[in-house]
Amino acid sequence: MPTPPPRRPDDLVQLLTRAERLAARRLQAVLAEEGCSLDAWRVLALLSDGEGHHMTAIAEAAFLPPPTLTKLVDQLVDQNLVHRRVDPFDRRRVLARLTPRGQEYWQRVDRAVRVGWPPLGEGDDDLLRSLLDRLAAALEQQATV
Repeated sequence: MPTPPPRRPDDLVQLLTRAERLAARRLQAVLAEEGCSLDAWRVLALLSDGEGHHMTAIAEAAFLPPPTLTKLVDQLVDQNLVHRRVDPFDRRRVLARLTPRGQEYWQRVDRAVRVGWPPLGEGDDDLLRSLLDRLAAALEQQATV
């Protein structure tokens, strides 16, 4: 039996793009029922750790340009989901945190996302996470060389 030809990088990019778009569609459908956008979900997910995060770190984690993030955080502040405070260690920077209402909202949204997410199988979630993390690290390392 002949061995299949090795996969080309464009095959992998196609698979990653397809999976990302399907996952985003499913996630957006669940989030829409909770009144949450995908960008807001990413911000809330980061802030849900209870640590204060600088706007730069939030922008990187949410894959948003700083002006877009500022508008989004302004909206989350207006909804009393997030509050901003001056960083006590560096008064030039601002830390964002979830409010108690934001924590409750995040827990509700997170539960809905978990219920709506398809399980892959025993250990597959961890395997996929590990492989994607390794791929991202390799791509980041190659970009800095």
